[in-house]
Amino acid sequence: MSRRRMPRLLAALLAGAMLALAGCATDDPGPEPTSGAGGATYPVTVGTLTLDKRPEKIVVLGPTATEMLFAIGAGDQVTAADDNSNHPADAPRTELSAFTPNAEAVAAKNPDLVVLTNDLNKIVDQLGQLRIPYYLAPAAGTLDDTYRQITDLGALTGHPAEAADLVTRMKGDIATLVGDLPQREKLSYFYELGPEYYTATSRTFVGSLFTMVGLENIADPADADGSKGGYPQLAEEAIIAADPDLVFLADTKCCQQSAETVAARKGWSGMTAVRDNRIVPLDDDIASRWGPRVVDLLRAIVDAVAKVPA
Repeated sequence: MSRRRMPRLLAALLAGAMLALAGCATDDPGPEPTSGAGGATYPVTVGTLTLDKRPEKIVVLGPTATEMLFAIGAGDQVTAADDNSNHPADAPRTELSAFTPNAEAVAAKNPDLVVLTNDLNKIVDQLGQLRIPYYLAPAAGTLDDTYRQITDLGALTGHPAEAADLVTRMKGDIATLVGDLPQREKLSYFYELGPEYYTATSRTFVGSLFTMVGLENIADPADADGSKGGYPQLAEEAIIAADPDLVFLADTKCCQQSAETVAARKGWSGMTAVRDNRIVPLDDDIASRWGPRVVDLLRAIVDAVAKVPA
């Protein structure tokens, strides 16, 4: 992970985690209820946001939210997505940035709903002043946060049944993956966000997935009081001394890290994970998002653990 990417990622995660749902509210009782596609009824209220009709021009600032919207069947309603929304392939990516959002640029897209994953550049206040409805879906702390955001987006976009089905499938897949794991002695791991050795503890969303699989995070002592937001930077010597059973690389795309580059690091060749070929490359995008593909991330973790002899 580049030195520019890490602060940007942390800023997005930490800013998102500190914000609650927000939206545009009104004292006007609004029009009589109407039915939308799929039997959805409007007006719909989620938190303080009320929509009188189904949004047909949604602008999304955040790739996780884009994935959620397409997964619940609302992709046709998304008219503009940010420049990092690379999944699915047919998402309407634009020059809009989720990290340096510009309210005027968003307003130029004439949205009837904006979906955000953080409040950088005070975009929330600016959208409120412009009276543009918005829904804030900050970085999830737990799987329940993910399920709630999917459910909320389903209600707002007129796809409540599809959202409910997606949540049910995700819960079922996750239960199956975790339930199929054999009983074994606990294994330790190091989760690499970048070659500067930033990592995530068990307090984070991604860390909670490893906990579900029964793994022990070597980074937990480095942020025992949570003062580093769950994302400490470890000393290389500390990683080598901890001798993790597995190393998961979430920096394969951004920083071209691999089993070969890890094995070539000074002092790493004697590490258990390196010696026993337990370096697990992950897709950076999947590993950094909390949407529907979290099931794919959990499956990659489970598959890696299953290959370790009991």
